[in-house]
Amino acid sequence: MNLKPTTPDNRIEAIDITRGFALLGIFIANMLMFHTPYLYLDPYTYFNAGNDAVAFRWVDILVQGSFYPIFAFLFGYGLNMQYEKAIARNQPFTRMMSKRLGLLLVFGLVHALVIWSGDVLFSYATMGFLLIIFVRIPAKWLTPFAIVLYTIPAGILYLITKFIVKTNPDTFVEGFADTEKIERSIEVFANGSLGEIFSFRAIEWLFYGLGSTFLGFFIVLPIIMFGAAMSKWKIIERAHEIKGRLIIVAILATVIGVWIKALPHTGQPTYDLVQLQDTFGGVLLAAGYLAILLLLCNVPGFRKISRPVGIAGRMSLTTYLSQSVIATFIFYSYGLGLYGKISVLTGTFIAIGVFVIQLIFAKLWLSKFRMGPVEALWRFGTYGKNSSK
Repeated sequence: MNLKPTTPDNRIEAIDITRGFALLGIFIANMLMFHTPYLYLDPYTYFNAGNDAVAFRWVDILVQGSFYPIFAFLFGYGLNMQYEKAIARNQPFTRMMSKRLGLLLVFGLVHALVIWSGDVLFSYATMGFLLIIFVRIPAKWLTPFAIVLYTIPAGILYLITKFIVKTNPDTFVEGFADTEKIERSIEVFANGSLGEIFSFRAIEWLFYGLGSTFLGFFIVLPIIMFGAAMSKWKIIERAHEIKGRLIIVAILATVIGVWIKALPHTGQPTYDLVQLQDTFGGVLLAAGYLAILLLLCNVPGFRKISRPVGIAGRMSLTTYLSQSVIATFIFYSYGLGLYGKISVLTGTFIAIGVFVIQLIFAKLWLSKFRMGPVEALWRFGTYGKNSSK
């Protein structure tokens, strides 16, 4: 039986708008790693002067770790929509989705090794293969399963970290720095050859990127599963109907999320507080942001002014990958070579400026074509000749 992709007429605008804002937040957060040896330093002391300290504090509290969960949630939401569509049309789902995720895995691997080691596509594709199994579970069981799968390991990890800090009171993130790796990063990315950059990037991905994929079983997978469960309940399509609940989530999750994420900045940034910030604060704030966006997407004026963001969200894969291409050109030696030379505030403005350009490009591109260039390649690899129908 022939498989056919979703047409633009069948898209849900709120999903595209929310995904577009998630891409902006992810880009601002990723910018810290694009222009700074972020993996090898303590950001609480490294960014400690004037505007840099203020900019890092607000990026860390309001942005870092609070937009990738939205992206992961929407990934699971969309995968379940495709599952339900396949079931309704009596079409094979596993084979089609396996091809789709296999291609995404390849995109992620190429992105990580050739462009930037901070790739998330490889991890999402890996978790997606597991979701092919879990997506068949009814929402009433999938929801608590996802919550337990996330909170239990994260809670245990926090308690272990808390115990270590309690038994070793001088255990602070503050002051940590791998000076050799910092210097080597700046030397390679700002001044190195293509071969040196490739080798260093590959090692970074093997140690950090591939490692985060394994951690994704307890971080990314539960969020994707939760997104799939919420898709079964159609919470985005029913946002107006459940706006009372969304308002409660928006207020509570945002307030509690900001409070938790601010903890490392209100005192000594101990490892347990940073762990709490990363695992619970970021996800709670993401839930608050998601609820706010879903509420706003029911306001015609907001939908109108946010439509360009939604257009970029329609071609999210192209937008995400092109952010890495542009950013590495700006900061690496084969481009402008600005790695290690700009402030957090400047990097944030660059991210916003590049995103505005991407909005213009997306608008122009989709005025001529039905989908983004990478999306077209992805669709063709999945559906073959039916991708043009």
